[in-house]
Amino acid sequence: MVFEHFALNVTDVTAVVSWYVENIGLVVVDEQNEPPFMTFLADSTGRVVVELYHRPDETITDFTDKHPLIFHVAFVSENAQEDRLRLEKQGASFFEEVKKADGSHLVMMRDPWGMPLQLCQRAIKF
Repeated sequence: MVFEHFALNVTDVTAVVSWYVENIGLVVVDEQNEPPFMTFLADSTGRVVVELYHRPDETITDFTDKHPLIFHVAFVSENAQEDRLRLEKQGASFFEEVKKADGSHLVMMRDPWGMPLQLCQRAIKF
């Protein structure tokens, strides 16, 4: 089997989708313009990676009170420090950074809604 996507119930699909498209470079590949507003986003390779939707009758996780190692969304970054500063200007907040012995630079942030977002500048590509 091949991974297709993961899905998240969010409060404001339009705002979250816009932020990830404008700031992370994801692309909308399919969207439903009526509830529950299921929207599928693809990365720069064209592969769908996440579905965002809004179901007010179901739990919407508040990530702000959870440690980012419980759940986070990670993206490859060519320059984690530059991307950190750029995303902070767009409403993301810094959580922590790790510089690994192999030269990798990992930056953990939260998007404007508190969802953990990791920037992965890997010395060794997976």
